[in-house]
Amino acid sequence: MKNMFHLAVVGLDTSHAVEFPKLMQDPAVPEPERIAGLKVSRCLRFETPFQNKAGLDKRQAYLESIGVKVTEDFSETVADCDGIMIEINDPALHLEYFEKCAPLGKPIFLDKPFADTFANSLKIDELAKKHSIRYFTASALRFNAELEEALVGTSRVTTATVSGAMGKAAAGSSLVWYGCHSFDMLERIMGRGAVMVSTVTDRKGHVCVVTYADGRRGIVELSTDVWIYGGKFVDAATGTMKNFTYSGKIPFYRSLLDNIRGFFLEGKEGVAIPDCLEVISLLDAADRSARSGKPEAVYSA
Repeated sequence: MKNMFHLAVVGLDTSHAVEFPKLMQDPAVPEPERIAGLKVSRCLRFETPFQNKAGLDKRQAYLESIGVKVTEDFSETVADCDGIMIEINDPALHLEYFEKCAPLGKPIFLDKPFADTFANSLKIDELAKKHSIRYFTASALRFNAELEEALVGTSRVTTATVSGAMGKAAAGSSLVWYGCHSFDMLERIMGRGAVMVSTVTDRKGHVCVVTYADGRRGIVELSTDVWIYGGKFVDAATGTMKNFTYSGKIPFYRSLLDNIRGFFLEGKEGVAIPDCLEVISLLDAADRSARSGKPEAVYSA
């Protein structure tokens, strides 16, 4: 199809590998609601602990119904693509597949979380620099409309609390795998500069207290039985407290996909890489603190 930016999707173990193409090219989605200009042409499937063969088969059938060729051959997947979306639920595989994709020189959207560890995120960033490629990673919650509205006119946040869900990972750290949504919101509010995270674990999940070099404080509450995202923060410049709760008034993936579209088609940044690295460093420190029972340093890139 002419005038389309053709994408290769690497991975099929996440629902995003289905939901994103759906919003780009499923005829059942009203045209005004589709993400214009992007088309997924091929998808690479392989099993991970996060999805079995039956689940992959079901997803493949849907993708093929909207014009996506699903294959187990990496070279075939990325042939003639304009850009790549790494859609792998298992963050332990992100470095491996980024290493395969980077030499192609194509722009890459790397779905959340950045990686399984901060150390591996640095290796990914080095690969991007080596091959001079553009990339970014983010959770859809970073762009939720209610948070963006609350941030309008905000200039100096001193404290913030965000709350979100704590899912159970099929492999690896659940805190890194699912906490990324809430930590992405916190970093969007607070920006960079965290130096320490202290995590307390109880039967409900985790409470992570983030200390910043300039004395600011952030709190992330992750609960296993609450599937609500929101928070509050204090703008010291205006002396106001602002609250936000994700409501879904804008479809969940729409804002993220708008940013992905801008990244691929307009050369926009998506999310600055130092911010992406800050999020995974926060997650890494929170996970280490949960295991050690003591505060852990936020490593700097």
